[in-house]
Amino acid sequence: MNKTKYTDEEILIETAIKILNKELGPVETSRFINLPKKQRIESVKRHRLWQKSLDEKQFLDAVFLDKPKKK
Repeated sequence: MNKTKYTDEEILIETAIKILNKELGPVETSRFINLPKKQRIESVKRHRLWQKSLDEKQFLDAVFLDKPKKK
């Protein structure tokens, strides 16, 4: 089995920025680094959205009727 060795974070970032600069140039590299991150939906809100879209009967049937019967 091969052991995986991770690069130190500082070296990784430095290398990635050098490659981006070489391939994209300084302006596009800066734009890329500063792209806004998508905001995650808070877990309770996400769960409520899931519940709204749920067919309760179908869900409960799948949970309770499709289980293998115990012997």
